[in-house]
Amino acid sequence: MNVSEALDKRMSVRAFLDKPVPRQTVEDILLAAARSPSGGNLQPWHVWVLAGEKLSGFKSIVAERLKDHPMGEGTEYNIYPPNLTDPYKTRRFTNGEDLYRTLGIPREDKQARLKQFAKNFEFFGAPIGLIFAIDRQMGLGQWADLGMYIQSIMLLAVEKGLSTCPQEAWAGWHKTITEFVDLPPHLMVFCGMALGYANTDHPVNTLRTDRAGLVEYTTILGF
Repeated sequence: MNVSEALDKRMSVRAFLDKPVPRQTVEDILLAAARSPSGGNLQPWHVWVLAGEKLSGFKSIVAERLKDHPMGEGTEYNIYPPNLTDPYKTRRFTNGEDLYRTLGIPREDKQARLKQFAKNFEFFGAPIGLIFAIDRQMGLGQWADLGMYIQSIMLLAVEKGLSTCPQEAWAGWHKTITEFVDLPPHLMVFCGMALGYANTDHPVNTLRTDRAGLVEYTTILGF
């Protein structure tokens, strides 16, 4: 599989099979992803891998706390800008509507939408949950470096026949995550990621989001 194929095949999977992923496979992916670029070779990524009883225990804690905090504990950073403008606002809205449409959940069924959103906090049934953190002293450049590392993980997972779903929603549970994994105070939770084998029969995994055309975001000079 070449890079172009992996990029095209990668998608956010929101339903996984109950099929284990070997520890060695996860380690191989994380180690290979470390060849991702970072300014000054800072390598500003930190990763926690949850599987088996540890993952089950973590999800149980979150499930209990969800009863009182259905939208989480709040984030330490804005996942989206507070005053998002178009075309970004429309893209986000369309993405959400397309997702719920694949599941047959109408806009007025708020309870069903909230229930689907809560599946984030089960890692969508994946056997592996990853938590990514970054040192609080890092700036915007290093956050971009962390993003490239995460992208590398997702492409390497495709290469190995696995699927992923990056989940910034986990930033809303940074207090519980910090408590559970004993996150050092100098690190900040950025996001989570579900990793496993996709349930290709589930309708949610039929969603393929569109992409803007080249003319919408590119200016080419000198040709």
